[in-house]
Order: sequence, then C-alpha cells, then structure tokens
Amino acid sequence: MDRFITASETKVFVTSRAAVFTVLLSSILLVGTISPALAAQLEIRMNPEADFATGEMKYQKTVFIEYNDGGKIADQLRGKEFTVSFTADTTEPGVAKLQDQLNQNIANTGSSTHITDLIVEYTAHLTGRGLSASIDYKVVLKPTINNYVIRPYSENSPALVDVSWRGLAVSGPFVANTLQYGDVEINMPISFIKSNLPDTYSVIAGTEAETLLSKSIIDASFIGQQPLSNWHFLFDPTGINVDASTYGLDESISGFVVSTFTMGESSFREGIQVEREESVQFTADMPYAVRTVQSADNANLKVIGFAAVDNLQGVEVLGVSPQAPQGYATTSTGGFPVSIIYGMAALAGIGAIAIFFISSRQLKKEEGKGQQGIDPSQLRVYETSTAAGGYQTNRGEAQLISDAEYEKHRSVYEQEKQPASGGNKGGAMPKDWKSSS
Repeated sequence: MDRFITASETKVFVTSRAAVFTVLLSSILLVGTISPALAAQLEIRMNPEADFATGEMKYQKTVFIEYNDGGKIADQLRGKEFTVSFTADTTEPGVAKLQDQLNQNIANTGSSTHITDLIVEYTAHLTGRGLSASIDYKVVLKPTINNYVIRPYSENSPALVDVSWRGLAVSGPFVANTLQYGDVEINMPISFIKSNLPDTYSVIAGTEAETLLSKSIIDASFIGQQPLSNWHFLFDPTGINVDASTYGLDESISGFVVSTFTMGESSFREGIQVEREESVQFTADMPYAVRTVQSADNANLKVIGFAAVDNLQGVEVLGVSPQAPQGYATTSTGGFPVSIIYGMAALAGIGAIAIFFISSRQLKKEEGKGQQGIDPSQLRVYETSTAAGGYQTNRGEAQLISDAEYEKHRSVYEQEKQPASGGNKGGAMPKDWKSSS
C-alpha cells in the first residue's frame, strides 16, 4: 500500500519549496549585481596633472582553415601544433615604424597627442585538427601617450583632455626582427602562414582566402568611431584613496574622483556589437573554407577627476575637474539616479520575503483541516473468508474503524462474508465424497 502523506510532511514540503524559491530569487538578485569580467581591448588611465599616460591595446583574431574533404592542406596541418611568441620595443626598426604610423594616423584626426614609446607583444598559435586547423593571433600594444592635456586646470575652468586618439589602427605589413624567429610580420594573418607553412601558403596564394587573410589585425577603429557620449560613465569619489598607488600618486590627491568610461555593451543606443566573422571558400586540389573571427571591441578609459564629454574644433575631448558638481549622483547615460538602483534591489528583496511570509500564513490556515490520505492507525484487519472443509484459507481486508467511513470504502470482499442465497451450505467438497469414519 502506498505510504500516506501526513500534514506535517506537507508542511515541510511547502516550507521547503518556499525556502528554495526565496534562495533562488535572492541568488538571481545577487548575480544581477555582479559585473561581468571585461576582456578590454583598450585599457588606459589618464591624469590631467601628469605628463604622460601608459595604456594597453589588445587585438585578437582567430583564423580557421577547414578541409572536410581532405587534400594537401589537410595532410600538411593535421596534428601540427606550435607557437610563435616574442616581445619587442622601439629599438627594433619595425616597431619604430609601427609607432610612426600610429602617430600619423592620430594626427590625421586633428589630435596633437602622440606616442613616445611603444612595446609590442606578439603571439600566434597553430593547432591542426582532423577536419580543420586554427591559428590564434594576439597582438598587444603598450603605448606611452604624451600631449593629451590640451589645457591644464585653472581656478575657473576645467582641464581639457584629448581622447580622440583611442581608435588605434594601422594597415599594411610591419616586420619586427627577432633573435629567435628572425623577421616576423605582425599585422597580417597571411604572413604567419607564408613564413611558417610555405606549402600551405602555396595552395592559398592567389585565392580569395589570401585576400581575406591580408586584412589587418591591428584595427580598433570602431573604438574611435563610437562617440564617448554613448559610452557608460561612472565615477568613484572615494576609491582613489584606496587605489592611489595604482596611478603612482600620493595622498595629495585625496578627495579627487575617478571617472570611468566603458564601451562594450551591445544595444541600439550604444550600437549592436557582435563578433566580426568573415569567410570565403576556394577550390584547389580540394574544396577548402577559410574563416576569420574577431571579438567585439570594448574599452575602459579612466581619468583622475570628474570628466564631462565635450568637443573642441571637431576633436572629442573631456573637460576634467578635481571635484564632481555638488549633489551630482547620476550617470551620463540617461541620468538614472543611483538611489533608484539601490531602491529597486531593496524592493526585490522585500518581495522575496513577502512571498515566504504569505506561503507560511497559508500553510498555517490549512493546519487541522483534515488528514492528507488515510492514517494507518485508523485501519483494522477483518477476515473475509472462513474455514472450508479440512483446510482454511485466510483472506482479509483493512477496514476503517468508523462504520460510516467503512460504508464509503466497502470492499468487494464484503460480498464473501455472506453466503450466496440458495447456495450449498454443506461446504465445498466434491458431491460424491464420503468420510472414511
């Protein structure tokens, strides 16, 4: 017989379900307040009172070469894996040339900012698999930025900081000479294949795939094209006390705020940002496909002081003051008060508590309203078959103690307690059977 469910067990179940729901809702609220980690392509901190700033610009691209039908490229790349990685600076002519080209591109925007030093970190990793091979490229530029302060602080006016240079991009080949690998071109994916996989390059050369793989890796032009007014803006009036060492500053800046502009959200206002993927197919000895995948651009730009976006003769600048305007407590993206954000979180928490409270009250109302199922303590066993001849068959059923309840749950075996009318009352032995006594 199936075990009945008691009222106490029902209470535990409902309470547990309410508790689980409350914990789940609380977890959702907690997760919603945690910011995702950003793999920023641009990361830089700027101080209007400093002479220079150092930053980091990352460029990543992955190339997939697919050979589902086999062929020469499959034979050349399957099971092959190796990495080319090095670091170089402007003492290397190729890196110096790259710095000059970056400065020229910045000047073309009307900016007077320029790079005075540049470190390049280059990595390319090949992995050959059964049906395809991938090449992961990563180029990191670490520039030292000068002349970004157009006008310093004064008693009655903010400093003006030039940020129009941020979309660092170049085109064409840039060759760095390294001790370990010799000459390495760092800006075009096809160069890695040409230098390290000449047999594969001979198959790709002259096809649409070569054209695709000749596009620049060092290209963050979208970061420059996205107006700062579309970036998310936050400021921290107290964090600078904790993070002063990060900026190489002392306690004299205590009380300053840190303004942060973040780009990377995909929306209609900020712009739809997705991975950039391009692909081509070509046929040599066999059909092949080549794809390039590049992650969406995102950036973090931090400035000491309270910054506001402005435009100076077509150049995008930040007006930076040591202090935020009195009573300022909103973001620049919509003027949404911070107090409302915390209020919404508090209301959600109150809602979770209310759900738990209502469930508990409903459960108390249902207490004592009747048993859930049949309590075995209210059952008794009754015989439904007696002796027959020289042997006895014991048959029985469970009946409720209450006669009224028994009438509602009468068993078909009740019919066997009364002999059928007109039946043979002499038992159930064969008709011609005689006792031997």
